[in-house]
Amino acid sequence: MTRLFDDFLHEAQTRIAALTAEADAGALDPAIDLLVEALAAGGVLQAFGTGHSEAFAMEIAGRAGGLIPTNRIALRDVVLRGSRDADLLTGSGLERDPSIVDELFELSPVGENDVFLIASNSGVNGSIVGMALKAKETGHKVIAVTSLQHTDAVEPKHPSGLRLRDIADVVIDNKAPYGDATLELAGGVKVGAISSITAAFIAQLLTIAVAERIAETGQTPPVYISANIPGGDEHNRALEDLYRDRISRTA
Repeated sequence: MTRLFDDFLHEAQTRIAALTAEADAGALDPAIDLLVEALAAGGVLQAFGTGHSEAFAMEIAGRAGGLIPTNRIALRDVVLRGSRDADLLTGSGLERDPSIVDELFELSPVGENDVFLIASNSGVNGSIVGMALKAKETGHKVIAVTSLQHTDAVEPKHPSGLRLRDIADVVIDNKAPYGDATLELAGGVKVGAISSITAAFIAQLLTIAVAERIAETGQTPPVYISANIPGGDEHNRALEDLYRDRISRTA
């Protein structure tokens, strides 16, 4: 079993090293530029992902060390804040349903200067493609985090026939292989999914770079500190108040 642990570590390290090298070479600069410009204009970073890709949105919005002017859009919002029944949340049907996007968008506190960060390993499900199209239709820039290898190997599920990568202004490859899993066991069973790890790393690279850019202007980056240290709640609430009604935080 130790060999498999080491093999998975190698798979993760190789991809993280590649992402870091690309970032060092400026590959993330177009995305960073859009994010910095949005915040400078008073905008909020709108993060969206479904299934395991919601982890990316959680890395962007509402965590210690993260930027405060961020908002996480989640499919469950149509139940928590909207008109849909909780039974709708069973299974994966909702993330494949493009018709959910209009209500979800209306329920979200989206401002005119906001930019969207949308993560999807496959980049083809109806809600993901629909949200990207809706964001573009309403004049917003879109940054996509997706597996280029996977998305190019599967058929789009949105009626438009488009993939997330076809719509976004900036596309970031999460380096996950087709099917996401990186290790093959006896009998052809595959394990060791990697996209959540690389997407979280990308989210942190973007956050770090944006905060650094803001700090270089002489301003203090609006960053959360842990709520589990003294003064954390007070610090965070004071900064969140600057974006009252622009961001939402749910459990």
